Amino acid sequence: MADDGLAEDYPTEIEENLNDFDSSLSSVQNMVQTLVSVSRSDNLLKLDPLDQAKLDLMSAYALNSMFWMYLVTQGVNPKDHAIKQELERIRTYMNKVKEITDKRKAARLDKDAASRFVRNALWDTEDKKRKDTTEHPKKGKHIRFS
Repeated sequence: MADDGLAEDYPTEIEENLNDFDSSLSSVQNMVQTLVSVSRSDNLLKLDPLDQAKLDLMSAYALNSMFWMYLVTQGVNPKDHAIKQELERIRTYMNKVKEITDKRKAARLDKDAASRFVRNALWDTEDKKRKDTTEHPKKGKHIRFS
């Protein structure tokens, strides 16, 4: 019955937002528990260096974001706190990792294959005749070396 009195004191939108926040917080808690249940070194051994960097950055960003939310719940403006600079620093490194990932995915030019493709696309029978005459200028004539 005490809950009924509290529900009348604030609008239902706030109650819905609080319920959404509570479910999101539970979801985050489950994800963090899953991440923490396995040792960090076990996770890192399975990953290549780029994925290790992604995991470290994701962990740091998530923890700093949660601290940001904590500051908000305590009435502290996080924009005036050092956490803002830390989040910006992490974002900078995340962008660097993204650039490296994009470079890995970018198409690479195989110069040998491209030159063969162009050569074969432009080849015709006249080229064949010219090539034969330059390679073997005089057929049937033997050169004698003394």
